[in-house]
Amino acid sequence: MKRWFWVATGIFVASSALFAQESAEMTKTLSVALDTVWVLLTGLLVFFMNTGFAMVEAGLARAKNTVNILAKNFIVFALASLAYWVIGWGLMFGDGNGFMGLTNLFFANGGVDEGYSAISWTQVPFWAKFFFQLVFAGTAATIVSGAVAERIKFLSFLVFSLILVAFVYPIVGHWIWGGGWLQQLGMWDFAGSTVVHSVGGWAALAGVLLLGPRTGKYRADGSIQPIMGHNLSLVTLGGLILWFGWFGFNPGSTMGVGDGKAIAHIFVTTNTAAIMAILSATITSWIIQGKPDLTMLVNGALAGLVAITAGCAFVSVPSAAIIGLVAGVLVVLSVITFDKLRIDDPVGALSVHLVNGVFGTIAVGLFAENGITGAETGNGLFFGGGMTLLLHQILGVLMVGAFVFTVALVVWAILHKTVGIRVSREEELIGLDLGEHGQEAYPDFQGFLTK
Repeated sequence: MKRWFWVATGIFVASSALFAQESAEMTKTLSVALDTVWVLLTGLLVFFMNTGFAMVEAGLARAKNTVNILAKNFIVFALASLAYWVIGWGLMFGDGNGFMGLTNLFFANGGVDEGYSAISWTQVPFWAKFFFQLVFAGTAATIVSGAVAERIKFLSFLVFSLILVAFVYPIVGHWIWGGGWLQQLGMWDFAGSTVVHSVGGWAALAGVLLLGPRTGKYRADGSIQPIMGHNLSLVTLGGLILWFGWFGFNPGSTMGVGDGKAIAHIFVTTNTAAIMAILSATITSWIIQGKPDLTMLVNGALAGLVAITAGCAFVSVPSAAIIGLVAGVLVVLSVITFDKLRIDDPVGALSVHLVNGVFGTIAVGLFAENGITGAETGNGLFFGGGMTLLLHQILGVLMVGAFVFTVALVVWAILHKTVGIRVSREEELIGLDLGEHGQEAYPDFQGFLTK
């Protein structure tokens, strides 16, 4: 009897241990699967933001340049994908020094997840990591498109986009997300106010300065001749798509669903900044321009979203509201200021992405609350943390700005001296659709196209 008892007990213990092991493995498998679905779905939301950018830019351009705008927005993600796969991923996340990655640089190491320790904290499969980071890289290149609209040569834009995503974007990304010197210093940028938006903004500013304003934008006496976009319905649709896509952009940067509280927090801070920026942009526009300008409302929302991108996981909801309020005012004042400086940006990309990317990054140093969603950022200035975090954020902004603007200016200048970067005056007047593509977006409205 005793022997049978001990045999049964042994079988029970062994079975329990085996069951516990299988249960742990099943739990682990399920956890990885859920994280993978989350990362890929939010990555798709960010990819869908390409549609939003295309609609906003096309609507704010004149009808005669619509095909050109749409073509740039369509092809830029293909170029970004190629550049990021060939070299960008390795430079950004490869193990290396404080400046750039040096390990397994080319073709994403064939999908073998080795030598990328800076992003090993997420358990999702390698290609899920790659895809999610890829759609961010594509966004940085897309930002440039709108600022240089209506006078850039199509070929020059393609070449610049390749270089931006192959080298400039991933090096900055390495500094802040890939274990580089700014990350080691203690700079924080959760989802890319600097890594994505400011990089695109600085690169665009260099191009705009070399291109000069559109023909007819400024009168001989220095006064501004408004050039109106042709379709505000497209602008509004694009703005709403971008707002929707941002719920992948920011919450998806958790790269896992393990912390539902953090994800929910990021959703609400993201939305709160957007809605407060819409309201403040509306009021500011109404006061300064005498009427509430729809384009300022849309860009207000985008400004709030850009500004909260760095700190969405590091600040409280009330702080997000304040950040959004400031962003909405900044975007209106910035659009007006750039115009007064004769810096012609047809869609307000510099005001949205550059100015508010800088502001949003600095705002982390002001409003961060240590551990609010688990990240040990330290407290910002307004929460008793002193100047340490703020100075790190400011240094990051300055160093990224100096690097990206300088390199972009050199690249634009080389293109200017070789293939040229601006279309001819005749081509600009007739429209880039016919001049660059031999097509018209609205062939039934011939007279309207040349206005």
